[in-house]
Amino acid sequence: MKIIENTRDEQGPALARQVADDLRTAIAADGRASLAVPGGTTPAPFLEALAQEALDWAKVSVTLTDERQVPPDHPRSNERLVRAHLMTGAAAAATFLPMDEARLAMPLTVCVVGMGGDMHTASLFPGTPGLAALLDPEGEAIVASVEPPGADEPRITLTLSALAGAAHLYVLIKGADKKTALDRAMKTDDGTEAPIRAVLDAASAPVVHYAE
Repeated sequence: MKIIENTRDEQGPALARQVADDLRTAIAADGRASLAVPGGTTPAPFLEALAQEALDWAKVSVTLTDERQVPPDHPRSNERLVRAHLMTGAAAAATFLPMDEARLAMPLTVCVVGMGGDMHTASLFPGTPGLAALLDPEGEAIVASVEPPGADEPRITLTLSALAGAAHLYVLIKGADKKTALDRAMKTDDGTEAPIRAVLDAASAPVVHYAE
């Protein structure tokens, strides 16, 4: 695992440049590329910076790492956030795949995930019923419906095999509390306690982008 530290102002553009390079390389080699991105407030500057990158966007498929089971125009919808911050200007030519079509993006070229202070990633939360199966690196399921404890609504998430199967996996976190949570995750071998650790262990050369 590699950790790249940046200021908050530079974090989004720095990750956007790297992701754009990965996508360009895949398009040059295969004619297509796919990208999974998280919701929440942290990714917005990254998504906006990525939208400005010069890419053949018509050859890029975009999906989500997870979603709340709410309408796409709901204020808490991750799709709504991604459409507002990423799929603008030239980037609007990309194909958006909602969660029920996410398998069409597999295997992912790039996957960007976040992490909560409880060490969850995507909607793989500690204490979620059936979590161990969703964290199976050999699991065949790509997408799963989950009901994390304490969540406001049921969710849909990519499984570990889908997340970690990406050619490039990036973790985007901000704040000292998130760095503390990541350090805590790296001290446990129990993936059900720290799902982010399970994903990092299963991924090929994961990179963490951190801003204090």
